[in-house]
Amino acid sequence: MKTLYTDMDIHFSMDGVPIQALNIVFEHFNHAIPSHSHGSRCYEIHYIPYGYGKLKSEGIYYDITPNTLYVTGPHIEHAQAPVPPDLMQEYCIYLKIRNISRKKPSSVLDAFISTPFWIGQDSQGIHALMKQLFDELAHRYTGYQNQVELLLSQLLIYVVRNYEQCQISKTSFSKNNLADSKSVIIEEYFLYEYASLSLNSLANKLKLSPRQTQRLLNEYYGKTFQQKKVEAKMSAAAILLSDKSQSITAIAESLGYSSAEHFSSAFRKYYQTSPREYRKQVQ
Repeated sequence: MKTLYTDMDIHFSMDGVPIQALNIVFEHFNHAIPSHSHGSRCYEIHYIPYGYGKLKSEGIYYDITPNTLYVTGPHIEHAQAPVPPDLMQEYCIYLKIRNISRKKPSSVLDAFISTPFWIGQDSQGIHALMKQLFDELAHRYTGYQNQVELLLSQLLIYVVRNYEQCQISKTSFSKNNLADSKSVIIEEYFLYEYASLSLNSLANKLKLSPRQTQRLLNEYYGKTFQQKKVEAKMSAAAILLSDKSQSITAIAESLGYSSAEHFSSAFRKYYQTSPREYRKQVQ
């Protein structure tokens, strides 16, 4: 039994470096593979989910058992053979790195390229990833090309994590700047602080003046602070009224209104019905 994909032009990238998947195979072995090696910038990722075999690489013999992962890079001589009666099954992904030159280092790609040979037990769940990869290629549902590219990128990450035994990365995401975070700050403010909304408070969070904050709200949402404030309170009110264990007075207090009457007036103006009538309709 053999499932082979060689007729698809599959490309993905890792930190801007283009990589091509030339061969994607799943095979039940009943024959030996003679010694061979790959050309420059070419790598094979082998994963054995079931069965047993023998691997010979650079003159050294290795036992292949279920959950074995091994990688062979450029010019690494290797041969393999199944061991009866429980013959090995293998996923094999053949990759070619199209252009190794790049402007910045890549923790994943640097580790992958600098390890021409590795063998060991997988600790990252590669079997599940391989099954998903072959399922995407077999069914070709909408977006499968994107999924295949993502899974191949993830495969490289899993391989490198096996090499490094999940060491902590020396890199991290850069800090987001305030300009990029403003919309999130605004939305979380109205979503979670609806009981005590004030223009000055929001302006302080944004590190802007109240006038600049008003201008920003109009630019982002086409609404004034007061409009956003009323929307936030009334949206929360509608949800709170669905809980009949809370009195209207208690809801008014939790929303920051000075009295139940003040709350009821604001609610009627917004929804054209009273809180009591709205609660009846909901229930």
